Amino acid sequence: MSEKIKQYIVELFQQGKIKAFLGLKDESGHIVPHLFSNAEDLDGLNFGTERYPLNKILIQLYKRYPDVTIGILIRGCDERGLKELYKWNQLQPEKIIAVGIACSKEQAEYCECSKPYPDTCISGEQTPGVDNKTVKKIDSLEISERLNYWLDNFSRCIKCYGCRDICPMCFCNECSLEEVEFIERGKIPPENPIFHLSRAVHMAGRCIDCGLCEEACPSIIPLRTLYKKVTDIIEDHFSYRPGYDDGKSPLNILGPRPEE
Repeated sequence: MSEKIKQYIVELFQQGKIKAFLGLKDESGHIVPHLFSNAEDLDGLNFGTERYPLNKILIQLYKRYPDVTIGILIRGCDERGLKELYKWNQLQPEKIIAVGIACSKEQAEYCECSKPYPDTCISGEQTPGVDNKTVKKIDSLEISERLNYWLDNFSRCIKCYGCRDICPMCFCNECSLEEVEFIERGKIPPENPIFHLSRAVHMAGRCIDCGLCEEACPSIIPLRTLYKKVTDIIEDHFSYRPGYDDGKSPLNILGPRPEE
């Protein structure tokens, strides 16, 4: 699989379709994000299971080099993110070439992902999606049990902002959780569960179910389950699921991209 994808990326460079490729690289035994600048630079290109918010890095690259076409390694969740970022005017699709790989059956089951492969899948078996069992399990509890479940989890929050900082769909120039009117400077964020409930509402219609927030959480709070539920609610009320449905989120009030 790795050689097939690597050759595909080499051809993108040789044909002049991309000026750089954002992917993962093995650096002294550690897998880290890396921007490859040419075909000869692809030594160490990695396709392991390690995940980073490459789309978040891509936004910063696009802002700095808006006229450069960049390739990027994506999985199913990354593709959902790209689709939404195009709709929110954070990236221009004509400047991005996605190179997709499918997640393994084990990865899909771990994430309970309903589409663990991108449409632009260059390599890997397109494993069938997995049912959202965790949300159903929590929904089966009595309301009082559900409340206690979430309060108990939220109580472990140390307010590190890790969930926000790693989220590829958190692209606001100013974070509402840091506004002076909401939080005094030098003070910690609001008491639980307001911090997570505020962020959950803010992510409604944007979350693409990548699960990076939960992986980054040092307190092991089931954030992915929380956002899966929020996304289910948006789909029930607006018939829209971020990254899956065409058109813009019903909560996206941005107009079309201004003409240059």
